Amino acid sequence: MAITETLRPNRVIPVLGVLALALVWLLDLGTIQPNRIVPGTGHGLLSAVGWTGAGLVTGILLATIVLSTLPLRRRYELLLGLIGLSLATMPLLLDMFAALHLPEGSPYARSSVGAGFWSLLFLLSLMLIETLGRLEARRWLQLILLVFIGGSWIVLLRGEGLESLSLVREFNARPDKFQQALWTHLALALGAVAISAGLAFALALKMIRSPAWQRPLLGAVSFLQTIPSLAVFGLLIAPLSALSSALPFLQDLGIRGIGWAPALLALIAYSLLPMVRNTFVALTEVPESLADAARGMGMNEHQVFYQLKLPLALPVMIEGVRITTIQAIGLTAVAALIGAGGFGGFIFQGLGQAAMDLVLLGALPTIALALLADALLTMLAASLKPTPATA
Repeated sequence: MAITETLRPNRVIPVLGVLALALVWLLDLGTIQPNRIVPGTGHGLLSAVGWTGAGLVTGILLATIVLSTLPLRRRYELLLGLIGLSLATMPLLLDMFAALHLPEGSPYARSSVGAGFWSLLFLLSLMLIETLGRLEARRWLQLILLVFIGGSWIVLLRGEGLESLSLVREFNARPDKFQQALWTHLALALGAVAISAGLAFALALKMIRSPAWQRPLLGAVSFLQTIPSLAVFGLLIAPLSALSSALPFLQDLGIRGIGWAPALLALIAYSLLPMVRNTFVALTEVPESLADAARGMGMNEHQVFYQLKLPLALPVMIEGVRITTIQAIGLTAVAALIGAGGFGGFIFQGLGQAAMDLVLLGALPTIALALLADALLTMLAASLKPTPATA
């Protein structure tokens, strides 16, 4: 990074810091509920954590705002440490809130996270992304930071001080169901991505070898993408029910009108377009001059494809896998409506019971899985891009 760019005042972080400071004071940081059903009493920042906690949060945000405007060469490194540490220790605010306001002798009372806490978390995350971008941090550093913050949250949320947190109580009431939902969600999403990747590769090769197939195949996968997800799940129920009735051995395999089978087929259908398009574009955009040079060196067509075109096309192909994986992780939550399981079961159960913390128990892991997949696949694609030293 150039020195002039480093010393130039940052305009994004101060705006985000002022917005975070305003929202954390205006909105409720947390809520105390007598039980799971009765609406709770909201508490602002000062009421929630007292002068000590409020002063600490305000001081950190003011320090972030001021530090981002000072012409210091190492200010982004300092900002990275300050914001990263703040994000990693944010659950301590909830611990302080519960210790101050949770009534003793009330086993059913619980504390819930308020809009002010979520706003602070979101805006601090945006400031962290801006700081990493200014530092041009490598992917491994971003991954280490993500693991550090996530690990800190897991450790703090499993501590005794946050047992009364409503989200923690919802998890502790169903740990086995949560683990089952996790593996089901991963199996459906990653299974659909793996199958669609194989199909997309075969379809892309077919379009390259037979140009007449390009328009109909791309049109077909594009048409599948336009059908609403709920409609695809519903349309598959009748044919799979009829097929399992006609062939009883399919029922022994778990293939029915509802469950994992229609969910997997629908996810595969939705995953094909980005996979096929990126694979086809990646393989066809390799300069023909490079292929001619490889042939001039004595390579046959098989070697040209696997030793030249495929390695050069892999970063773009993985980008298609990244988009598809994130999409599949999100759509798998909808598959719970047809009995497929996964985190969507918690989401729809919480909506039916008006229990928002149960909704969060399904939504937050889904978001975390999508972010983790995005970080890992982006890092993989970046590592496979040819550099002047490897090209």
